[in-house]
Amino acid sequence: MKKTDVLIIGAGPTGLVHALWLTKQGVTVRLIDKSRGPGETSRAMVVQARTLELYRQLGLAEAVVAAGYQTPAMNMWVQGKHKAQLQLVDAGKGISPYPFVLVFPQDRHERFLVERLQALGVEVERQTELLSFEDKGDHVEAVLQHYDGQQETCTALYLAGCDGARSLVRHQIGSGFEGGTYRQLFYVADVVASGVNPANEAHIAFDKSEFLLMMYYGQASQYRFIGTVRDERAEHPESLTFEDVGHEALTGLNIQVEQVNWFSTYRVHHRVTDYFRRGRAFLLGDAAHVHSPAGGQGMNTGILDAINLAWKFAAVVKGQASARLLDSYEVERQAFAHKLVETTDRLFTFATAEGGFADFVRGNIAPLFLGIAYKSEHLREYLFRIISQTTLNYHESPLSAGKAGDVQGGDRLPRVPLLDVDNYAPLTEIGWQVHVYGEANADLQTWCTQHLISLHVFDWQLAYHKAGLAKNAAYLLRPDTYVALADPAGSPATLSRYLRERGLNLIV
Repeated sequence: MKKTDVLIIGAGPTGLVHALWLTKQGVTVRLIDKSRGPGETSRAMVVQARTLELYRQLGLAEAVVAAGYQTPAMNMWVQGKHKAQLQLVDAGKGISPYPFVLVFPQDRHERFLVERLQALGVEVERQTELLSFEDKGDHVEAVLQHYDGQQETCTALYLAGCDGARSLVRHQIGSGFEGGTYRQLFYVADVVASGVNPANEAHIAFDKSEFLLMMYYGQASQYRFIGTVRDERAEHPESLTFEDVGHEALTGLNIQVEQVNWFSTYRVHHRVTDYFRRGRAFLLGDAAHVHSPAGGQGMNTGILDAINLAWKFAAVVKGQASARLLDSYEVERQAFAHKLVETTDRLFTFATAEGGFADFVRGNIAPLFLGIAYKSEHLREYLFRIISQTTLNYHESPLSAGKAGDVQGGDRLPRVPLLDVDNYAPLTEIGWQVHVYGEANADLQTWCTQHLISLHVFDWQLAYHKAGLAKNAAYLLRPDTYVALADPAGSPATLSRYLRERGLNLIV
């Protein structure tokens, strides 16, 4: 039997990121996928700011930004008339090092991640399929089948199911997948088009019940279209071509499609699984939750699943934490998945609703709201925080404790960029660290040294107070950079008690 620490099923973005973070932390992985290669088509287009912040830990962020395209603005059209424009440049200035909307299509994103994984010495095992697995209590035994029909048994400490909405892992652990399927059939196409104005911006167009999203991704005249299929054509999606879908919105904007590079149809679902974990088997990404593409959340949510679980696997495998640390994965990620499905469901229902009242709201109320958002800095900032996932917190997690200033355990650390220092600079490392804004007492410095935890002290400035941070408090950060403990006194005894009560021993 071949042995590994973690066997990952599925080499989409979630599985690839999970493998990258585990490998970087010294955990051995096998990553299998039944496909012949990375996907050639995709509807996931946006890499959100929170994902980019965490990509810094592997030195990926700047390369992804360079390979992607920063969308300047989103335009809204109703029956051929321009109704609103929402500027996206520096929408999150002061919130994140990545204050923009980055378009980086999933097919390109996957190829990028595969190359980075290869650089770490890990190859995706293609045309290899999981047939079954058995949880033996202290390990998992999985039966795999290769492209030539040969079978093998792989032994792993843990199994990570990143195998999509039809997940075999989810079926085998007996977890339900409650939710539903939207009535409409959608298409995604990669096209060469002319007449898009402005050519380098994003556009969303409504023409009665027809919906069309046009995303420019940095190559002249090339766009990704996501839109609805005419009802009368939707019954036989397997035979559809681009010519069969609704073109009223395109016609209304005088856009000419000169070439279709690829075209695909799909149904949109909204579901969350009952269990994110059963024993040593875990569900991540689309295997655990699927939802509408509204807001570009799906791929990013799967990636954050992968990073959340990766540091916990590493801690347990290395003996730095008891196995109960893994219980926090389901608590933290399932709650967010439910909230996300509810939010995207409302947005998606609004965008695709039919009837005169829905047309009126999209044509009049929504543009008015976008106009107000453009003029209001606070509203723009709020929208950026929601869409970028920088507002995500784990307040209800068993790993979250304490409050100092306005910042409590489970929060994303507020970013405070100053002329001479950026408190996000240390967040490029994967590991526990302590931040102090003001002065750290000698006992705290000694405690951090003894526990092999980096201590970062920032001279107190008024900007830290405005951001909600407390002077001289100690903020213990998890390896995924969320605040684990906020202690106003900066007490080593409080920090030690926190680690002890959660079964964490970082000195192993």
